[in-house]
Amino acid sequence: MDRKARNAEWTALMRAAIAGDQAAYRRLLSELSQALRGVVRRGFAGVGVPASEVEDVVQDVLLAIHLKRHTWDQTLPLGPWVIAIARNKMIDDLRRRGRRPEVPVDLSEFDFEGEDQQASIDAHDVERILGRLTDKNRDIVQSISIDGQSARDVAERLGMSEVAVRVALHRSLKALADTYQEKKL
Repeated sequence: MDRKARNAEWTALMRAAIAGDQAAYRRLLSELSQALRGVVRRGFAGVGVPASEVEDVVQDVLLAIHLKRHTWDQTLPLGPWVIAIARNKMIDDLRRRGRRPEVPVDLSEFDFEGEDQQASIDAHDVERILGRLTDKNRDIVQSISIDGQSARDVAERLGMSEVAVRVALHRSLKALADTYQEKKL
């Protein structure tokens, strides 16, 4: 089975698992654990982490997937979400060891049809972060900061003053930055 088909199958298995199919969930975790061993092994290659430590990180990733599966957006492919978790767990492991937390993650294990792999992960992260804002503030941030629209155009579309749009944008970006800083601590 090629990587794109495997990723599509994993996505379908996770959807079935969330719907209550325990057999699909067992199969998904089994297949992901095999793929993640390779991802973590390659991510730790050359940074001095013994191969014997790979399994601990793989288990941390699988546990995080289990505990956070309800946060996965079922309209998106599963691969970027899993890779983001794996990368974060590898960075956490390196931090505990007092190492510089920079982990190259081999994304070739997961192919995302029609998308650049890192762009897909970044898009998922942006959606997750923007989801913390109110609908109007999310629209303002998306329109101006991501889509490149002018504050004037957004103000006209939303029936607001341009100043109010700029204030909402500034406050939203500050709130997102504060949230991000809290997570890093």
